[in-house]
Amino acid sequence: MEFKRYFLEQLESEAEASRKAIERVPEGQNGWKPHEKSMELGKLAALVATMPGWVAVMIDYDELDLNGNGKAFQTKALATRAELLAALESGLAASRKALENTTEEHLMKTWRLKMDSQVLSEGPRYFTISNGALSHLAHHRGQLTVYLRLNEAKVPAIYGPSADESH
Repeated sequence: MEFKRYFLEQLESEAEASRKAIERVPEGQNGWKPHEKSMELGKLAALVATMPGWVAVMIDYDELDLNGNGKAFQTKALATRAELLAALESGLAASRKALENTTEEHLMKTWRLKMDSQVLSEGPRYFTISNGALSHLAHHRGQLTVYLRLNEAKVPAIYGPSADESH
């Protein structure tokens, strides 16, 4: 199977799981966080909503400098579930398009995450998409489901049943 076909399938699966969590985010509580060192709910929800779009960034750019072109991608809280869902769909559409138009050869080329001249991570695009975007998304979505529980919202079934849903 081609990487791009695999990533398209994985992207759809992860987007559906993220959509379920985002649909439960309580509105009006963007500043809530479980601990002073934790990320605020609004920023975390926006991060989960926008992360499917990271695949397009990893395909369309050779590198992302967090202090340069990466500033345009910094996550900001969104006010409503509708805005979160729109951000998810926008990023998903961009990543679908990027994957459909890329080649296996391009996915083998190096991609870098930098901060000024310091390289934070570097590797083949296929690995950075898998690890830096899709697995990373699952991690933050897991955090978001904990935030949902702590805010008395029902936790969706994602990879299996939850205490609130059987499927």
